[in-house]
Amino acid sequence: MVETMDELIARVQSQLYRLTDLQDATNGILVTETSPDGAVTAQVDGNAALVGLSFTPAIAKLSPAEFERTLVDTARTAAHRAFAQRGGLITAFNEGMD
Repeated sequence: MVETMDELIARVQSQLYRLTDLQDATNGILVTETSPDGAVTAQVDGNAALVGLSFTPAIAKLSPAEFERTLVDTARTAAHRAFAQRGGLITAFNEGMD
C-alpha cells in the first residue's frame, strides 16, 4: 500500500521506466538463423517479422521443394528463437512486479 503521494509517484515512475526498458529490449531483439546446409539465412525481429533473407550458392543444389522447406524451416526456427527471447523478457518483467 502506498502511504504518500510521493511514494505513489515514485512507484509509477519506476514502473514506467521498467516498461520502457522492456520495450527497448523487445525492440532490440534480432535473431539470425542459418540453415544446416548454409544455403539460407533468415533474420527476424522481436515480433518474428522477417527483416533479412540471404542465400548462398548452395541453393542451386536444392530442388524447388527442398528450397521451400529449407527457407520455411529456417525462418520458422528464427521466429521461434525470437519469440523465446521475447517471452523471457516478459517473464522477467512480470516476476519483477511488486
